[in-house]
Amino acid sequence: MKRLHIILTTLALIVGTSACEDRLEVQNPNSQTTFDFGDTEAELREAVIATYNRIRLDGSFARVGYTLDAVRGDEVWNASQIWYLEYDNLNSPGTIEHGDHFPWLAFYHVVNRANFIISKADQIEMSEESHNEIAGQARFLRGLAYYYLATYYKSVPLITDYEAYADLGTLYAGNNTQDEVFDQIETDLELAMNMLPSRDRGGEWAQGRATSGAAAGYLARALMFRHKFVDANTILKDIIAGKYGTYALTADYGDNFREGTENNIESLFEVQFMDFGTGGTDQEWQPANITRDATQGHAVESNYASQQFGAWGDLAGSPWLYNLFKKENSVDGRLDPRLFWTLVTYEDEYASYAGQNTAAYPNGDPRDNVVFQDRITQTPPANSANGGISIAKWTNARTNLYDAVSVGLRCGINLRLMRYSDVLLRAAECENEINGPNQLAIDYINQVRRRVALPDLRLADFPTADHLFEQIANVERPKEFGCENGRGIDLLRWGFFYDASRLNQLTEHAYFTLSTDGTVNTAELTASTPNVRSSYQFYSPGHEYLPIWQNNLNANPNLTGNSANLNEDNAPGFFASGYKVRPVVD
Repeated sequence: MKRLHIILTTLALIVGTSACEDRLEVQNPNSQTTFDFGDTEAELREAVIATYNRIRLDGSFARVGYTLDAVRGDEVWNASQIWYLEYDNLNSPGTIEHGDHFPWLAFYHVVNRANFIISKADQIEMSEESHNEIAGQARFLRGLAYYYLATYYKSVPLITDYEAYADLGTLYAGNNTQDEVFDQIETDLELAMNMLPSRDRGGEWAQGRATSGAAAGYLARALMFRHKFVDANTILKDIIAGKYGTYALTADYGDNFREGTENNIESLFEVQFMDFGTGGTDQEWQPANITRDATQGHAVESNYASQQFGAWGDLAGSPWLYNLFKKENSVDGRLDPRLFWTLVTYEDEYASYAGQNTAAYPNGDPRDNVVFQDRITQTPPANSANGGISIAKWTNARTNLYDAVSVGLRCGINLRLMRYSDVLLRAAECENEINGPNQLAIDYINQVRRRVALPDLRLADFPTADHLFEQIANVERPKEFGCENGRGIDLLRWGFFYDASRLNQLTEHAYFTLSTDGTVNTAELTASTPNVRSSYQFYSPGHEYLPIWQNNLNANPNLTGNSANLNEDNAPGFFASGYKVRPVVD
């Protein structure tokens, strides 16, 4: 024992002496870096979850990034006349951080994390199924991020190699053309489409994760942006046939805009949110939600809901959209129920609607006997000072959760980014572009109309492709997707900014009047209406895209301004690509 004691004492002295000469390196498990993380399958799965988190930022889909495209459309205008005004008027000078920079920042967060996952996935030993699940989600999320970057900013840096961040020469990347970015989007989404499981697998894949159907849907969108209608049509038909999972229209249109019916049979992809306090209470707007107690809600409701109920009242629906709904009733004479879920207007008819099984009429379902509706005795103004028709989508104006809006990152209604109705209407559009008006295209449209009990369209009423396109673009799509993210992108791909007649049509759609007494003008407006205005009257060529933030241009010597920064007309490039703008028809 004495000898053992001497040996242990000697070893202790040796260790003690060594400790004086060398520092003991202790890794903090709470401060991991990319150098010591991502080397196992479990860690990469955590990284995938962290990548999803980036699409729930203020700049992506929690507020600014979502509403910027909505206000770029012709069915939404800026009721506050403050926030988003330059984007509604399509003339931002490029120095406004929340619009010019927040989406850029958020979506490059997504790209960065997706690049990290993709760089690691091939180096880790795991099953082929696990590899496809991990890398497939990263591919989808990167394709999603670049889809919005390219349709918001047009020409952006394309960074797909994670090693590029190791050198400032490659980190400070220059612009790529929009076509180059879309080539990568198509590559990522096609790979994801073939790697990911469908929603039919169930579990998390049916509850918010990217699936093969989500990738297929966004791939069709990307292809249609560049007028690749044949390729897009093939994918859309495969989605309809169930190749990428089972999808259908919900019986109740309202199920796409309330909690409790999220991730339903109609949803191809949606962003997951939770009510305030469920996931935390720290409201971090920028640069990112990184605390353990961060909120998991969005502030789209704060922009869309009426100031009368406590919201900011930034955006409003156009009178054109309201009157579009009023032009055509359901087969029983009732209003199109999509009006109820899109715009918060008071309609005398609502009080008598009950027992309708074919559409989402208020009072036909106990969930629709709501506090807000009981309080509405006249149409509430979107903005107390400037009026406007309040937007119902992604708000609790038509639900039974609470009777006032608490502004901030608090609303838990999932944003459905792509629904099956979009697949059907896009398939109809592709059929019309490829083959002209035909019964299959009409049948696709009628599926969407029957859900809300509208009478069927007849092929005989559409003598040319121009006539059916007009019906799809300016009747069916705005009524189905009004005040959702996506209309602005549609206007880009259709080239409506590059044709004088179409631009005049947009100007007319976007007519509004500012209130002087807090009342709401829902009348059809014309150029001769007193005090009429239109956001498109301020449009400058090139500003159909958001400008790149000037601070980013100053910081990156390789980055140049886009068409909005340079006031460049994109019309010549649009037509040089072989694209055409369909003429306005009655």
